[in-house]
Amino acid sequence: MSIFVFEMQKKINIQNKKAKFEFEFLDKYTAGIQLTGTEIKSIRASKARITESFCEFNEQGELFVVNMFIEEYSHGNFFNHNPKSERRLLLNKRELKKLEKEVKNTGLTIVPLRLFLTEKGWAKLDIALARGKKLHDKRQTMKDRDNKRDLARIKKNFN
Repeated sequence: MSIFVFEMQKKINIQNKKAKFEFEFLDKYTAGIQLTGTEIKSIRASKARITESFCEFNEQGELFVVNMFIEEYSHGNFFNHNPKSERRLLLNKRELKKLEKEVKNTGLTIVPLRLFLTEKGWAKLDIALARGKKLHDKRQTMKDRDNKRDLARIKKNFN
């Protein structure tokens, strides 16, 4: 009789920290990603980056994430995937039409924020409808962050 030990699946949480500094988020969505077998295996090994990526629509009205890097799977053979290929995002038709209208009419952009795995093991991507920040907005963000850090330091020394 053999005993199977199931290892606790580690949390995969790949974030785009640069997006919070560069953009002002207006609306957030969670989208599924259409992936191949070797892509999901690489994501489970935390071999992905979304820092330089963005989302765009094609002629058929489908939403794709562009420039998302998923490293080639180490044990993959000639069926391995292309690391920088476009990957389709899965959303409801209503959400897709709303996003497409906002992007075309007001010039907003769709930015990936976080790549994670669900309890079922499916890869999901948190995306946001965003407006680019101006230089003075970025300076204000840096000033707020510095003030928050100084206040935390003072509280720590006070206690």
